[in-house]
Amino acid sequence: MQPNDLDPTGSGVVTFVNRFTVHTSAEEFEKAFAETGRYLADRDGFLRYTLHQHAEDPTRWVNIAHWRDAAAFRAAVGSPSFAPHAAAVRRLGTSEPGLYVPRQYVSGEWAATEDR
Repeated sequence: MQPNDLDPTGSGVVTFVNRFTVHTSAEEFEKAFAETGRYLADRDGFLRYTLHQHAEDPTRWVNIAHWRDAAAFRAAVGSPSFAPHAAAVRRLGTSEPGLYVPRQYVSGEWAATEDR
C-alpha cells in the first residue's frame, strides 16, 4: 500500500481483518485457509493477504487481506461459490471479521527521514 492509496471514503484500498480462535491443529487450519486464499486470489480486486498465528497462543490467528475497494471485496465474499470455502474455515474455529478503511500510513522509511 502506498500513501496515495489512503481514501477514508472506502472507494480506495480496504483491509479485511479476521481474528480466529481455532479448535483444530495448526496444519489443518492452514490447509483449509490456503484453499480459501487460492480461491480469493483469483477474484477481481484481490491484492494480497497474510495469515498470522499468535506468538504465544497457538489457537489465535489473524488474517489481514487487502482489496482494491470495498465493492470488490463484497462481490468476492458474496458470491455463492465462496460459501463452501467460508464454511470449511468456520468449521475449524470461530472468527471475528471486519472491513477497515485506512486512515494513516507510516513506513519505517518515512519515519527515518523525519526530524526528531
